[in-house]
Amino acid sequence: MSIGKFSIQKMKNIKIVLLTSFFLFAFSAIGQMKQYTLEECVLLALEKNISIKQSELELESAEIDKDVARGSFLPRVNAQSQHIWNNGLSQNITNGLIENLTTQFSSFGANIGVTLFNGRQNINQLLRANLNLLARQYQLEDMKDDTSLFVANAYLQVMFNRELEQVQRYQLELAKQELRRTQLSIESGILTPVEIFEIEANIATQEQAVVQSENAYRLSRINLAQLLLITDYENFDIAKENFDIPFSEILTEKPRAIFEKALTQRNDIKLGITNLEIAEKDIDLAKGALMPTLSAFYNYNTRISYSDRFIETGNLVQTPIGIVQENGAIVVSQFPEREITGPLSFGNQFSQNDGQSYGLSLNIPIFNGLSAKNNIKRRKLNLKRLENQLEQTKLDLENTINQAYNNASGAYKFYDASEKTLIARKQAFDIAKQRFDAGVLNSFDFVQARQRYQIASSDIIRAKFDYIFKLKVLEFYFGLPLKN
Repeated sequence: MSIGKFSIQKMKNIKIVLLTSFFLFAFSAIGQMKQYTLEECVLLALEKNISIKQSELELESAEIDKDVARGSFLPRVNAQSQHIWNNGLSQNITNGLIENLTTQFSSFGANIGVTLFNGRQNINQLLRANLNLLARQYQLEDMKDDTSLFVANAYLQVMFNRELEQVQRYQLELAKQELRRTQLSIESGILTPVEIFEIEANIATQEQAVVQSENAYRLSRINLAQLLLITDYENFDIAKENFDIPFSEILTEKPRAIFEKALTQRNDIKLGITNLEIAEKDIDLAKGALMPTLSAFYNYNTRISYSDRFIETGNLVQTPIGIVQENGAIVVSQFPEREITGPLSFGNQFSQNDGQSYGLSLNIPIFNGLSAKNNIKRRKLNLKRLENQLEQTKLDLENTINQAYNNASGAYKFYDASEKTLIARKQAFDIAKQRFDAGVLNSFDFVQARQRYQIASSDIIRAKFDYIFKLKVLEFYFGLPLKN
């Protein structure tokens, strides 16, 4: 009995341990924040972006249009049937009287038609559908490129705000350490009590900077999460990644070389060229409307009746047809004997009542109110409009690349200068700190040196990510993928 109680108590303890472990694991899993790399953010944006989904639907629609264009080469096959009730005056074959009768019959038919020539419109329509499908693919890829660049900018903004927050927290900790050292120096008589006020004011200012950097970091994470259609802002963050700051080889390229390569790789340029080819096919289609159309056709039809009918029995019936005037003799004649029976079987009537027709149909347009010719003129104007748009796109691309090249080159020089400034400000701050601890330098001048060091620390972070983003933009136009 005691052994049973011991076993039951042991099982209860095991259950408690298991339940406790489960809940601890569940809470740790819930509290674990998902951290995304740049590549993961880009892929997630490409998967969930609504504009991209809309563009994918347009691509599917273009594929349907291509199937429709293919179908124009196939024959047109149609079948029809009808069953008719005819109610009205008609002769009753039983008694020969005119009566209101209801008769029924069914008809069946089928036709096949095929276009032999229509001014190459079916061929041009298929070519246009292929080009339109290609254009929608370029449009989708161009939208993905723009989305990727937009997400990369937001991602780097989060990285910038995170590093800036870390710097501000580090500066706040240094300020608190300086406050403790100043209090010790005052107690030991090295510094006067008035020196502590400037230090305390600096701590308050630094605490404000920490709050501001925290808010900026949180808002930038929310902005990136919204781009990715993530609603759980609190459990969203980016991964701990470091971007190297090398001098990119792309800066050794000439802007003209980058532009010429971009012309062969940019999807917006490919889209513009494809739209020109579509406009040319539209002109060919409009010209095809002025040409004759030759078609071949074949029709088949049959009819089924459900009314009774007369049939011959095979016997002859003598029927008087007149009287001889001279002697009054009756003149008779023989007629086949007939009887009323039901309609023929469905199969017999289907084959006996069928009919066929076939031939060629030629349609020659002569005058259509100038609509065809004006349509050609309108599509030629559209071609010129698209040519101008493509040229403007190329000019904008060249200007953008030149600007991106100058921005990246200038950002690298600014980062290099900021790095040198940071080193100098750090050295000046270290010297000021030593003098302040020795009581040679007052608190105001020491805080000024420290603030200049803080500004330099913030400037180099800003310069770092400004250069990274502008370099990514330039590499993007050169055809390099966005990656860490």
